[in-house]
Amino acid sequence: MPFPPIRFVDILDILMVSALIYWLYRLVRGTNIMRIFWAILVIYIAWRVFALLNMRLCSQIFGGIISIGLISLVIVFQPEIRKFLLFVGTKTSLAGDSFIKRFRFWRNDASKKSGPNFDPYVQACMHMSQSKTGALIIFKRSNDLQEIIDTGERINADTSSALLEALFFKNSPLHDGAVIVQGNRILAARCILPVTSRMDIDPNLGLRHRSAIGISEQLDVMSVIVSEETGAISYVLDGQIHHNVSPVDLRHALEKYCTPE
Repeated sequence: MPFPPIRFVDILDILMVSALIYWLYRLVRGTNIMRIFWAILVIYIAWRVFALLNMRLCSQIFGGIISIGLISLVIVFQPEIRKFLLFVGTKTSLAGDSFIKRFRFWRNDASKKSGPNFDPYVQACMHMSQSKTGALIIFKRSNDLQEIIDTGERINADTSSALLEALFFKNSPLHDGAVIVQGNRILAARCILPVTSRMDIDPNLGLRHRSAIGISEQLDVMSVIVSEETGAISYVLDGQIHHNVSPVDLRHALEKYCTPE
């Protein structure tokens, strides 16, 4: 029997399903969800085997578990479903914004504002690295961070290296939590961030690093961390952490990912 011809729609269908599986994998990798997934898969396979062997009692029991499980999955995976929707919404929003900006041909290039000055951030991170002062700076990109800002203290001041170092000084009442910044403005300090639930992260990483990963998994931000133990500078983007970066590398990353188009 000859195989049916492969249509363009079939290829598109496969690519879309592959992209969906990849997105789901990125969200659940390193978490306990994978264990739950394997448990559900084992129960489903057992149910099908019992049905094929005509083992009615076991088949009915496992069939009931499957039917109830479909409803309970929504409750169990509610945080992950919300995270997935935020991920898709963020990426879609970014694509739309980029598309609109690319076709605003009527804007005069000479009227574009210069990008933010990242010197204070790099200098502050360099100084805090030398003194082993722990720090966590969240750079706002496309998402609204009002909910995160509301958990801390509003600053709304021009950025300076001295101000950043003062906020993270160990005896400062604002040194705990994260500082939220946008461009050349410090928006808030002592903000509380969501912590990642991934299990594949280096266990030696502390709460700052886990919080930096957690917020970057849910929102379009760039997180910069200075380790209190080692003084190493790291940054996180899209849930991926880049360890032990130099001040030059940090500047390049900020200019690349935090400069408005």
